Amino acid sequence: MAAQQALFDRISESIGEGRVEWLGVRPERRQPMHPLQEAYAIEALGLESDRRCHSRPGSARQITLINAEHLELVAKWLDRSEIDPSLVRRNIVVSGVNLQALRHQHFAVGEAILLGTALCHPCSRMDENLGVGGHAAMLGHGGLCAKVIQPGLIKLGDAVRRLEVLV
Repeated sequence: MAAQQALFDRISESIGEGRVEWLGVRPERRQPMHPLQEAYAIEALGLESDRRCHSRPGSARQITLINAEHLELVAKWLDRSEIDPSLVRRNIVVSGVNLQALRHQHFAVGEAILLGTALCHPCSRMDENLGVGGHAAMLGHGGLCAKVIQPGLIKLGDAVRRLEVLV
């Protein structure tokens, strides 16, 4: 058990703590994202007012997250000064933490507890939203899909941190 705790401590230190930089929902399919100051994460459903919240209960893709640092890279590759977060169709933009390290991990975002379920691969809509090359620029930088394990309020500026879960 001591060795497991030491490993957890090393992983947690290397992952660090991030913060919520942008938050949004899309009430209907193929509609624009609506930026928010805060949103409530509903257990096993997703973000309140998001189209995915009631369309697929239990889905592994209840909330999608992306790194702000990856958006900066995508902007650079597309020769843009920045990428509007609403164009990439992710619910939460975070900075300061590697989301890929949270795959298959429990983590807190504000008051909510999420489980990273899968990498969030970009779709061909990225060429439509970001222009030619948008899909290619986002390959490997699409973010993370997550399930809501414990409900709670998520606000801009909230901490994002890995949690230890004993099985």
